[in-house]
Amino acid sequence: MGVLGIIISLGLLMYLAYRGITVLVLAPILALLAVLLGGQGDLLPMYTEVFMKNTAGYLKTYFPLFLLGAIFGKLMDESGAAKAIAHWIVAKIGKERAILAIVLSCGILTYGGVSLFVVAFAVYPLAAALFRETGTPKRLIPACIALGSFTFTMTAFPGTPQIQNAIPIPFFKTDAYAAPILGLIAGLMMFGLGTYWITMRAKKMIANGEGYLPAGITDETAATAEANVEKELPSVGVAMLPILLVLVLNFFLSKVYYPGARAEALIPVLEKYGTAPGSVIGIWSIIIALVVAILFTIIVNWKRINVMETVNKGAYGSMLAILNTASEVGYGNVISGLAAFAIVKGALLGISSNPLVTTAVSVNILAGITGSASGGMSIALGAMGETFYNMAVQTGMNPELLHRISTLSCGGLDSLPHNGAVITLLGICGLTHKQSYADIGMVSVVIPLATTVVAIILGTIGIV
Repeated sequence: MGVLGIIISLGLLMYLAYRGITVLVLAPILALLAVLLGGQGDLLPMYTEVFMKNTAGYLKTYFPLFLLGAIFGKLMDESGAAKAIAHWIVAKIGKERAILAIVLSCGILTYGGVSLFVVAFAVYPLAAALFRETGTPKRLIPACIALGSFTFTMTAFPGTPQIQNAIPIPFFKTDAYAAPILGLIAGLMMFGLGTYWITMRAKKMIANGEGYLPAGITDETAATAEANVEKELPSVGVAMLPILLVLVLNFFLSKVYYPGARAEALIPVLEKYGTAPGSVIGIWSIIIALVVAILFTIIVNWKRINVMETVNKGAYGSMLAILNTASEVGYGNVISGLAAFAIVKGALLGISSNPLVTTAVSVNILAGITGSASGGMSIALGAMGETFYNMAVQTGMNPELLHRISTLSCGGLDSLPHNGAVITLLGICGLTHKQSYADIGMVSVVIPLATTVVAIILGTIGIV
């Protein structure tokens, strides 16, 4: 009955979240439902001492990254820097390569730390104008943005400051540059196959007589797209500098400044807080890099933006994202604390003796159920991260492989139709699941899943 309760709870979480009910309400209610169905009567202790304690613990670790990332993204958007970079890429690559230009625009922005939602809002107007001018079917725009925003730069490329690449750090004592060779191979595979798929689809649609829009349909977002083109944008050099600052500072701090003697010196300091350097250095590096990039962006764009208003918007915008994910983590810890979860955990761990396989399956399943890459990975690692780590150590496997496989896996089944980012992206583009999801699913679900399988094989034979 306990296992059935977990299944019912997870099923309701997926269904009701898809129907639009906030996870902030669903997570505690459905967690306690699983407790009740499992025959445990201690509902209030499970809520205050497990759900809320783990929710607060997640906020303690990752809130600065959500907050700073959202502020940085808003500054890049309001200053026109994001649009300047996208326009420059299009100008250099050429309008005839519209698909590649949009994918690269999204990829560079997200790899530099701009959130995928900001990227979608910033790049869509340019994509709409470009696709309309070249006669490329509009219904492929969401796939282009999805490929550039929540695949290779979110989960694969080493050093990306996106939250999905930060979550495994305290579990596996790694940093944002974990398994760089494997990450590059996986990222290039997703980028190459995804771009090829969208390009082939465009050629087939155009050959069948489809233009920017199917016959008889008007583009309700065309006027908005045109209105959103900035009259004055910063130079591409100024626009790119904050992104370069994030990447370079993150690398310097995590790979040069903190490791070695500096880390040794931190041990007695952190012992007072019950923390090891390996659990926080990677997080600190990203925090410092984002703070410096934010200050630089404010200084060079002082006359272009209302600083207080923009920072406030970014800060407020981060709240829902972090609270949603933290609630899912609280939910996951309640579920993992149930006696029946031992059966579920045993089944997952029994899939394979290879920790990369069990990690990939667990993260993918939970990311798919929650419709959230960060939420699914946080639940999986919160429940079994220590077990995965111990399995890796016992087999002599580099924990960096676990980090990279975890991030790759969170970007697979998370993008099923009920995913919030998918729904938001389609809303921005003025399209429906029926019109565009098949291509979104191919580039953000099917190809990433295939890439993860290849990465597991390469990681197993020792490529890091």
